[in-house]
Amino acid sequence: MKQILFLIIIGIGISSTGYSQMEFNKKFKAIPLKNNAPKIKKVVPPETEIPPIYTPNVFKSPEIKTPSSVLKIGEEKTINMTPKNEFINPGDVYMDKMEKDLDKTLVRQGLKEDSRYLVKINVNFGEIRTKSEYFVIKYRDFGQIDGDLAKATMNGIVVADRLLMKDNFQEFKIFFIDGLNTFEIEALNKGTLGGNTAEFQIYDAEGKFIKSDYWENWDAGVKGKFIIIKE
Repeated sequence: MKQILFLIIIGIGISSTGYSQMEFNKKFKAIPLKNNAPKIKKVVPPETEIPPIYTPNVFKSPEIKTPSSVLKIGEEKTINMTPKNEFINPGDVYMDKMEKDLDKTLVRQGLKEDSRYLVKINVNFGEIRTKSEYFVIKYRDFGQIDGDLAKATMNGIVVADRLLMKDNFQEFKIFFIDGLNTFEIEALNKGTLGGNTAEFQIYDAEGKFIKSDYWENWDAGVKGKFIIIKE
């Protein structure tokens, strides 16, 4: 009997202990561990521009006048192997241009020969209408006298086979047929100083001025054509 009572008391104690532990577990929860590790803040360094570093000029001295180097580190520099004259006179650039312009002017005026500027194609001087019986053609060399020669034809017939250009005006006449007439002047040569150059003036039978013009720096064989219509 005592053994039975002892077992009952032990069973009640175990039940109470388990219940108490369950209640205790419900009321009291474990507190999680706090992370006390120090926080590390990332520091971003501010962007800074590296100042340019210039290469030193080893020749720089009060006695030697040389420009300082402008080559920066990291900068590419094109190396020119062509020798350059550092002591060029700035006025030479203008002198070269003036000489070229003068050359062109001399060639245009027949004072200098240069095949690059020679006129090599025929020139049309246009159409003239008239009731006059003939024209007087006056001509001269408007540049330097250098032996320019020309030939004149009317409707394919030679009317002046050797016109020598001089400094003063000379003249000849051309006669027409009714209707269409073709008058041509051909440069026979180039002068000793340049292309063939001449100025001409045209007057009718009554002395009335009709037209004036010139040819400039013509090559030998170039022709100037006039269409004259006799009304």
